[in-house]
Amino acid sequence: QVQLLESGGGLVQSGDSLRLSCVASGRSFSRFAMGWFRQAPGKDRQFIGGIAWNGRSAFYNPSVEGRFSISRDNGNSTAYLQMNSLKPEDTAVYYCASEARPFGLGRRPAEYSYWGPGTQVTVSS
Repeated sequence: QVQLLESGGGLVQSGDSLRLSCVASGRSFSRFAMGWFRQAPGKDRQFIGGIAWNGRSAFYNPSVEGRFSISRDNGNSTAYLQMNSLKPEDTAVYYCASEARPFGLGRRPAEYSYWGPGTQVTVSS
């Protein structure tokens, strides 16, 4: 059974940085693309971006490109979301996700089938 667990959320001020982690278990982590999503109150879930199974490429939503970056450590079955220059509009619950099929690039939101419970990020102005 695939399990994902996010950590690292919290309350920060505008302009601060934060790094979220996502630990995966239940299958071979290194074979699957990983992604990050977020959902603000009253809004639809938004795809932030994804990283390929081998870590060689990453894709970002234009709304966060240049401020957020995704990386992975296959040896520790962990994916990361580094968030810099945070803004109040980044306030949301952040979710990591994993694709169902192996060897993907992580660019298509519809390919993600496994989800963590989420971690809250709140950015104060």
